[in-house]
Amino acid sequence: MHHRRPRFSGSRAALAGSLLLAHPSLSDPHFRRTVVLLSAHDGGGAMGVVLNRPLPRKLGSLGGDFALGPLAGVPLFAGGPVATEQLVLCAWQPQPEQSALQIVFGLDPEKAAELHGKPGVSVRGFLGHAGWSRGQLENELKQNAWVVCPVTAGAITGATGEPLWRGLLGSIDHEWRLLADEPDDPEKN
Repeated sequence: MHHRRPRFSGSRAALAGSLLLAHPSLSDPHFRRTVVLLSAHDGGGAMGVVLNRPLPRKLGSLGGDFALGPLAGVPLFAGGPVATEQLVLCAWQPQPEQSALQIVFGLDPEKAAELHGKPGVSVRGFLGHAGWSRGQLENELKQNAWVVCPVTAGAITGATGEPLWRGLLGSIDHEWRLLADEPDDPEKN
């Protein structure tokens, strides 16, 4: 079955700041039904964080200065299979006057704490990240492993877990909604 790919106004050579939605048939357990926010994409490869794998803990559980600091209640997510012990702090804030979203990756804890106190700013911690070597993401896109989607404030501040993936994929069109809602076991369909 051939599935239409949604149109994306950006060049495939520069997808930083876009969302990658795992195709419903992608079975890799690291990325099955995930939403990846790309922070970098150039000739050397790509990097991002998985947005929809919340961990059952907060940043304060990491101890140290986080335990009693202003970021203790920040939610933690499994950011991807690369460097899973490395913490990546990210923040975003809607810019309604520009219909945009300001996203900052790789914050130091002091800057994250400063942003965390501002109205409308979301701060999240990610353990690990997703990474692609030179040409790897482009090959996966050619194989239809990913659906590229623009980032909107509602897209990354709403649901988490699989409902975020399902909602974003289903918002593209009716065909994608049907694919997103298919059960894992076709006999349960």
